Amino acid sequence: MFDKILIANRGEIALRVIRACREMGIKSVAVHSTADSDAMHVRMADEAVCIGPPSSAQSYLSFPAVLSAAEITGAQAIHPGYGFLSENAAFVQAIEDHGLTFIGPSAEHIRMMGDKITAKETAKELGIPVVPGSEGGVPNLAAAKKAAAEMGYPVIIKATAGGGGRGMKVAENEKSLESAFTTARSEAKAAFGNDEVYMEKYLQRPRHIEIQVFGDGQGGGVHLGERDCSLQRRHQKVFEEAPGPCISPEERKRIGEICANAIGKMGYSGAGTIEFLYEDGEFYFIEMNTRLQVEHPVTEAIFGQDLVREQILVAAGNKLSFSQDDLKINGHAIEVRINAERLPNFAPCPGKITQYHAPGGLGVRMDSALYDGYKIPPYYDSLIGKLIVHGRDRPEALARLQRALGELIVDGIDTTVPLFHALLAEPDVQTGDYNIHWLEKWLDRTFG
Repeated sequence: MFDKILIANRGEIALRVIRACREMGIKSVAVHSTADSDAMHVRMADEAVCIGPPSSAQSYLSFPAVLSAAEITGAQAIHPGYGFLSENAAFVQAIEDHGLTFIGPSAEHIRMMGDKITAKETAKELGIPVVPGSEGGVPNLAAAKKAAAEMGYPVIIKATAGGGGRGMKVAENEKSLESAFTTARSEAKAAFGNDEVYMEKYLQRPRHIEIQVFGDGQGGGVHLGERDCSLQRRHQKVFEEAPGPCISPEERKRIGEICANAIGKMGYSGAGTIEFLYEDGEFYFIEMNTRLQVEHPVTEAIFGQDLVREQILVAAGNKLSFSQDDLKINGHAIEVRINAERLPNFAPCPGKITQYHAPGGLGVRMDSALYDGYKIPPYYDSLIGKLIVHGRDRPEALARLQRALGELIVDGIDTTVPLFHALLAEPDVQTGDYNIHWLEKWLDRTFG
């Protein structure tokens, strides 16, 4: 087992890893930019190293800075959290070249699943159902028209190196295809330095269902059910729950076994999430995230498993500490992502926290790095906290979420808490009857 782990991240996820390390008797090293000198993860870690100025490129995304911090502190392994360098295959290779351990999958698997076309081809080979689409990249408009005619409109054009909704456009018919194709390519080039795109059949009212998987790199693989992440704004999740309100036990078993078997065949190591669009009882693979997800706490809540602890154990060469038969769903959990943003435009709202009070009580968990007097820097993602609730069933979890939101105090800045108060009053949210387009349409109706 490792004696010391460096966490190459910040905010609540850095705290999450530090806490797991502390429970396991492992010393932790925090890295931080000059803008994060007074951050909570810096205070809580056993050691802290400043690795650069506020710019992410010169601090949290800098290979030399992170690796130097590991070297001078004697850390044996690096946990990437999510975001930043968590899915950077070159970073993983650099870690291994320095004789350190990356707490996550291999560079090969990150590379394989980081390219959307390769990921889809791999999924098909592993027996995972996929969305009908182009065979590989679409090089020009003529090829796009041919592919669209074969699969039928509407179609969606996606960047092969994409993520977060960038380089993604929908064409309802041939007339709109040229504009969508050109725009998607230019956005992909600007965002990722790669203008290659591919096409898929556009599903009209799908839900976003993701399967949490775990592998030990030794042929062992399990699934920990699904999360429904359909409430999204601009392809960014805001409300996640487990289990999915629309998924039957039979469907869960079927798609879960497919995903767990695929992970075992791959020899995949660590946590991963296989994401699907779900419509009319069918699952369609869209991508795999080769890291821990922001919404992992809802899975932890219903299965009673510490996924970060398991990441560390597997990275240290251990087999999985639980089997598929050990994993039984208990109740229902919901997470809402609380951002420092001003409604209705969701404009970033950094600033000083004048008062902070986290909600508590039975079945309530608040993952946040906030404290009274903390100044939220303007340089990073606006996520400031995740409120997670767990109940015996979905109605109890919803009631608990409403109560916890009422207890939460974050003064000094604007947050997205009012959004969740409003959403909980909506009949569709109360019944779980929504899809990936629901929130965008609701926001248009509510705020114009």
